[in-house]
Amino acid sequence: MALKKWSHEQIIGAFCSPLYLSLFFLVSVLIVFNFAIRKPKSKSKTNQLPFPPKLPIIGNLHQLGTLPHRSLRDLSLKYGNMMLLQLGQKPTPTLVVTSADVAMEIMKKYDKVFSNRPQHIAQKILLYGCNDVGFALYGKNWKQKRKLCVGELLNMKSVQSSYPIREEEVEELVNKLREASLNDACVNLSEMLISTINNFVCICALGRKYEETSDGNLKVLARKVMMYLATFVVGDYFPSLSWIDVLSGKIGEMKDTFQAFDRFFDQVIEERLALKKMEDNQIKKKGFVDILLQLQDDGMLGFEFSNNDIKALLMDMFIGATDTTSTTLDWTISELMRHPTVMKKIQEEVRRVVGNKSKVEENDINQMHYLKCVVKESLRLHPATPLMAPRETMSSVNLNGYDIPEKTMVYVNSWAIQRDPKNWDNPEEFMPERFEHSIVDFIGQDFQFIPFGFGRRGCPGMNFGVTTVQHVLATLLYWFNWKLPNETNLGKQDIDMNEVFGLVVSKKEPLHLKPIAFLA
Repeated sequence: MALKKWSHEQIIGAFCSPLYLSLFFLVSVLIVFNFAIRKPKSKSKTNQLPFPPKLPIIGNLHQLGTLPHRSLRDLSLKYGNMMLLQLGQKPTPTLVVTSADVAMEIMKKYDKVFSNRPQHIAQKILLYGCNDVGFALYGKNWKQKRKLCVGELLNMKSVQSSYPIREEEVEELVNKLREASLNDACVNLSEMLISTINNFVCICALGRKYEETSDGNLKVLARKVMMYLATFVVGDYFPSLSWIDVLSGKIGEMKDTFQAFDRFFDQVIEERLALKKMEDNQIKKKGFVDILLQLQDDGMLGFEFSNNDIKALLMDMFIGATDTTSTTLDWTISELMRHPTVMKKIQEEVRRVVGNKSKVEENDINQMHYLKCVVKESLRLHPATPLMAPRETMSSVNLNGYDIPEKTMVYVNSWAIQRDPKNWDNPEEFMPERFEHSIVDFIGQDFQFIPFGFGRRGCPGMNFGVTTVQHVLATLLYWFNWKLPNETNLGKQDIDMNEVFGLVVSKKEPLHLKPIAFLA
């Protein structure tokens, strides 16, 4: 019987299949376990941080688990609120912080030292060589762009001016829910929230909706970017094995997604420049792209600002605003469904403040104190980015009595800090009342509550995101009562609250509910 001759492509495909790679990893781990794991003897040092036992080659990677924010919290309970991990073959260890006091010391004394970002492969590919604001290296170029974002795009004036756009998109969502209510239908509220927020961000950033691009659905492309930015890339932890990412096709897929987005942004820029040359009324809604193109054209920025710079900032808008906002709404409504007493209280406030008006107005939300407490409590229990983006030290520093070397990657576990019993009573319970008479806020000064980070690397879109969450939430609670699809009992056990870790931590199962139109 003749043997089948395999082509070069078939051989590579076989060796790069998920099954083969999984077996390769399993065999490697079994080989490692054949070696005796001995704790190295060393002289006691008072400034040496705790270091959980690690395996040869992979270090502590195996201890991250599928939900790293939870795994790292559990490790910190044993090894302390400052600990070091060895992640693969990185030349310096990784520092994990799970203490509000340590976060405060970083902010008060060493914020600049801790303001750099590690440069990972996916970020370099997808974010124009980390030429954006979220993942760029700390320096003059980053400071200029952050100032531009805060001063021109994400200031309170911009937040207020986006209200009519947000109102229009929310009204469209309400109409869809009304139709479902008339048909006694169940809706995938999670997916509807993603679409609404995606459309809103798209109009704010680009001036109009873009459902489709020449390379496919825009929402799908944006999801791919989010997925790749959070995926495990071998070369980030084992530089000598970076060829695996190329051979497996992962790098090629990232580059294809980047090129698709890049072509789309080029199309948008070309379109907006063409509209600009016509009568002013051709641009009905100015997006961030129009503002950036105008600033570029005026030449008043004082630094070089290319189209790639504009595209990098636009990519930040999609990454930083879409999934974080929709996920926060998803978690908040899920918690309200699990706590009917809280749901009743917040709906009574919303309906009392709005009265018999046909819509929730911006000034109404300013009077909804309990609604703001509910949003705060949701952000405390479910921060969208529980580990935040990693930082990197720009020089060696002595933090809380410990020596931290230069180029140490740093994770601040806000999820663990915000559930720390040292900082909160009954920290695992959803209790919005804890904020009713508290001055604790999320602006980055109360370090037991840092869902948006703190210091120079704090989220510049905080006001934009929170305002959107409050407006959408108030509107949904004003117009509708909500029921689970198959049960009137709103018990905690009826909603799956399991998590999926990524760039944003979202619910594993989407939220399906029945909207019941409310007649005042």
